[in-house]
Amino acid sequence: MSNTQAQFSVLRQTADPAVADAIAWLIEKGEDHQLNRINVLDFSGQTGLDEERVISGFLHASRLGLFDLTWNVLCPGCGGVLDAHSTLKSLRHDDYNCALCAAGYEASVDEQVEVAFTVSPRVRRIAAHEPNTLPIWEYFKQVFWSSGIDLNKESFESLTDEVVIDALELPAGEKAVLSLQLPAQFVIVFEPVTHAAQFIDVQGEPTRERQQLSLIYNNVHAPTGTTTMRPGPLRLSLDNQTGTRVLPSVFIAADGLHHMLGKRKPFLTAKRILTNQTFRDVYKADNLDIDQRLKITSLTFLFTDLKGSTALYERVGDLAAFDLVRAHFRALLEIISSERGAVVKTIGDAVMATFIRPEHALAASLRMRSAMAALNVQRGTEDLIVKIGIHEGPCLAVMLNERQDYFGQTVNIAARVQSLSTSQEIHITGPVIDSPAVATILEREAIRPIQKEAALRGIADKIGVYEIP
Repeated sequence: MSNTQAQFSVLRQTADPAVADAIAWLIEKGEDHQLNRINVLDFSGQTGLDEERVISGFLHASRLGLFDLTWNVLCPGCGGVLDAHSTLKSLRHDDYNCALCAAGYEASVDEQVEVAFTVSPRVRRIAAHEPNTLPIWEYFKQVFWSSGIDLNKESFESLTDEVVIDALELPAGEKAVLSLQLPAQFVIVFEPVTHAAQFIDVQGEPTRERQQLSLIYNNVHAPTGTTTMRPGPLRLSLDNQTGTRVLPSVFIAADGLHHMLGKRKPFLTAKRILTNQTFRDVYKADNLDIDQRLKITSLTFLFTDLKGSTALYERVGDLAAFDLVRAHFRALLEIISSERGAVVKTIGDAVMATFIRPEHALAASLRMRSAMAALNVQRGTEDLIVKIGIHEGPCLAVMLNERQDYFGQTVNIAARVQSLSTSQEIHITGPVIDSPAVATILEREAIRPIQKEAALRGIADKIGVYEIP
C-alpha cells in the first residue's frame, strides 16, 4: 500500500467516511486549480455534505499530511491575499496594507483571515506549487485573490476584457515599455507579486502628446502613489529589479472591476476554525504563539455550572456523584459540538464554550436543559441542575497553560451572568437577544424572556440581562 493510500485509510477511520471518500476523489480526479486554496464551505455545498463534517474531514486530512493548511490575511476591500502563513503563530501584530485599495487594516481573526487547504506536493503536484510559473490571470485567481471571490471562467474572462487595458509578464531584471491609450477614467497599475500599485487620475481634455510614466519594482513596499494625467497616449516604462518575475497589469477602476471584486461567497474563517472542536482536539496548542494576542471583534461565550455539586457528593457519595457528573459532561460536550461550538475548558463541574453565532449558543443551552431533565428522569433523581449564561462581544484569543483560550471583559461577563441562575434558568445578555436568529428561536419555542438589571461581581455598572425561564 502506498503512503497516500495508507493516509486515506486512516482518514476514513478518523473522519466521516463520505467526506473521506469525497476528499480522496478530489485529490485523485480534481483539476489543478480545484486543489489549491480549497474553500471547504464551497466544497460542502458542491458535494451536499454537512459543513461541520467537511471541516473536520479536511482538518484530519491536513494533520495526516494530505493537505497544507494556510492562514491567509485578506483585504476586506478587494479580497486580495495580503499575506499567507503556514501557522497562525506567524500572524503579525502590526497593520497589513493593501496597495490596490490604498488602505491599511489591523488583522482580526473574524472575517479577515481565511483558512484554506492546498494538496501537499508529496501527494500530488499541481501548478500552484510553483506560483511563478502560473499564467498571469491564473496567478490572480489562484494566488492573489482569496477563495471568497466568486469567480468563474466565463464571467472572469468577460470582465477582464472590460477592465484590463494591458498586462504582461516581466522576468527578473528586465525592462519593458507599454504603449497605452488612457481612457477618461481612473486607472490603476497593479502588480500582484510585489503588491505594488500606482493610481492614475485621468482627467481634463484629451491630448495627443505622449505622456510618460516610469515604475520600478523592487523588494521595498513603497506606498501607493497617485499621478494626474490627461486622456490620451501613455508610454509606461517598467523596470523589474526584484529577483523574480512580476505581473504589472493596467486596470480601469470602473463598475466592471468593482462588480468582479464585489461577488463574494462564504469561506472558512480563522474565527470559525478556532471555535471548532476538531481543530482544538487535533491541533491542540499548535495554533497560537504564547505571546500572541489576536483580536476577535465578536464571539459568543457560554458558561455552565452544576448547581449544588458539593452537596451532591455529600448526599450520594463520591462514586455515584462522579458517575452523574461524568454523564452530565458527556451530554453537554456532545451538544456543544453538534451546535457548532467548541469546549474551551472545563473547570471543576463547569464548562466554558464558544460559538460563532449567538443562536447556536442559545440552541445548545435549550438542549442542555432538556438533556439534564432527561438524565434526571432516567436515573430517578433531580440532582442534575445546570446553570447557564451566554454573552457575546469582543475578546482576545490567547495561549494559557498550553491551551488556546480567550481573555477580556466579554469572557468575564459571560461567566458572571451564569452565576445569576438559581435553578435551570438560562441568562443571556442584550447583545445575544438582539440577534434576529435568537429572536426567531424564542418565538418558535414560545419563550418570553424576563428582562432585568443585574449587578455582576467585578463589573462596575449594572447590565441588562434576560432570564429564559
